[in-house]
Amino acid sequence: MANSYKIFSVVFISIMMIGCVPMNKTSKERDITEKSAKDILGNPKYLAISYGGYRQKSRKIQPTLDELKEDMKILSAMNIKLLRTYNVHYSQASNLLEAISQLKNEDSNFEMYVMLGIWIDCKSAFNWENGEPNHDEESDRNAVEIESAISLAKDYPKIVKVLVVGNEAMVKWATSYYVQPGIILKWVNHLQNLKQSGELSKDVWITSSDNFASWGGGDIEYHVDDLEKLIKAVDYISMHTYPMHDTHYNPDFWGATNDNDLIDIEKIDAAMLNAKTYAVSQYKSVLNYIKSLGIDKPIHIGETGWASFSNGHYGSTGSKATDEYKGALYYKHMRDWTNSMGMSCFYFEAFDEQWKDTVNSLGSENHFGLINLKGQAKYGLWEAVDSGAFAGLTRDGHPITKTYNGDKNLLMKDVLVPQIKGDKK
Repeated sequence: MANSYKIFSVVFISIMMIGCVPMNKTSKERDITEKSAKDILGNPKYLAISYGGYRQKSRKIQPTLDELKEDMKILSAMNIKLLRTYNVHYSQASNLLEAISQLKNEDSNFEMYVMLGIWIDCKSAFNWENGEPNHDEESDRNAVEIESAISLAKDYPKIVKVLVVGNEAMVKWATSYYVQPGIILKWVNHLQNLKQSGELSKDVWITSSDNFASWGGGDIEYHVDDLEKLIKAVDYISMHTYPMHDTHYNPDFWGATNDNDLIDIEKIDAAMLNAKTYAVSQYKSVLNYIKSLGIDKPIHIGETGWASFSNGHYGSTGSKATDEYKGALYYKHMRDWTNSMGMSCFYFEAFDEQWKDTVNSLGSENHFGLINLKGQAKYGLWEAVDSGAFAGLTRDGHPITKTYNGDKNLLMKDVLVPQIKGDKK
């Protein structure tokens, strides 16, 4: 009996000790498990970025679990802790959540959260053979996309912190697929109701991510009742701004002031300050519209970015906007501004992806990444390479090195001076 009592005592004490382990977590570990969207969004310790991870020329070839984990380690080394995805109809999203979950299991201090994208489009979207898209009705696929996202949010509650209903789904230049605000509103309300009922965590925030004009910051044709209702329904505004695109489409802001005392590098630097000011002006236009409705709602930058190359509208024969030097300046300007404002900036994007323009490999859409397909960090991340942030990390077998072999003089030979503002020559 004595030996049995001793065995029982040891077992009982062991069980009690196991049960007490959660109470003995470090403050950092408790902090990790209790983060909500409200805690993360706008927190400069939780830098955000847009992420796909696709390596090949077709999304039919999905990034593997190991490739996703490899990318997560690289992004974590950049102090990125919040990712934005775009849809759940490919396995990329579910595999990404599983990759993060595995990394968290391997290292309890590993942090990465997800703003999970839900693709929304109209009836007959992208269907050029069977009739025009019907922008007043939605695709049957939308309901499936919503339910899949809900399921993933339930499966990974410690990782999924935001659900995003649509990507540029309301802006009218998206002629192949845009929908009316009422369709977005319908699904935002559906998700908000699930939060109220307890089916979804109340810590998950719901939004839609769209162009500044779609949020009322542009033409008055967007100022409809359903947009006002949508602004009230979302937890925050996720706004896109792309000065780089507007160096071609709306170039009045682009370029340097006609000052003969400026040398070329000063003209370039001035042009990029103009680009930042332009982005800020689009943010203010949305803010002013929301205030005009008597609504107080947080705004975060759901997308902005700057391509490093273009053989089209933005390159040497166009607005002369795209190169690594200008991209690095824009990245720094936007990080500094949004951090100072307490806003998240889902910078577009983490890595170059070549599926976006398979017809033209030199098109700008293939060159928005901060890191290229060879695992080379573009100029905006050269300091991170020098600091050893990526030591021991690889992407597809390549260590993270610097473009141009780290030779800034060589890089600057590809940097073009934009035209003087107002000079259309």
